[in-house]
Amino acid sequence: MARQHADLTPERWASFPLDQQILMIGNEMNRAAKLFAAADRTRLLGCFERVLRLTDLTVAVNERPTLRRELLRWRDLIAALYVSASPSPEDHRAAFLCLLRFTPASYRQIAYVCGTAQLPKGGP
Repeated sequence: MARQHADLTPERWASFPLDQQILMIGNEMNRAAKLFAAADRTRLLGCFERVLRLTDLTVAVNERPTLRRELLRWRDLIAALYVSASPSPEDHRAAFLCLLRFTPASYRQIAYVCGTAQLPKGGP
């Protein structure tokens, strides 16, 4: 189990605005994007564990039912990557892009993470 964020309490996590919560989950997704080589499998799984932990905290501290529902649906994508014998970088990228569409602040990061050619049309 990932040690980083293990001591992060729901109260502490709730002190961050949703934009920042999503961006911190995105930081872990960005780290994971660089770890799809076979030699990095353990580190990749650690990133996914941290993503799942931070997503669980985000669901726990946010009361908006629609947000919680969508975060839980998104969490299923990451859980599938986590349990996969050979997670796909393409599936990871698609899940990462989906996460970045959750808030306006995270949406603005798509061009930096994926390049302007990958910038989706429209807004979050």
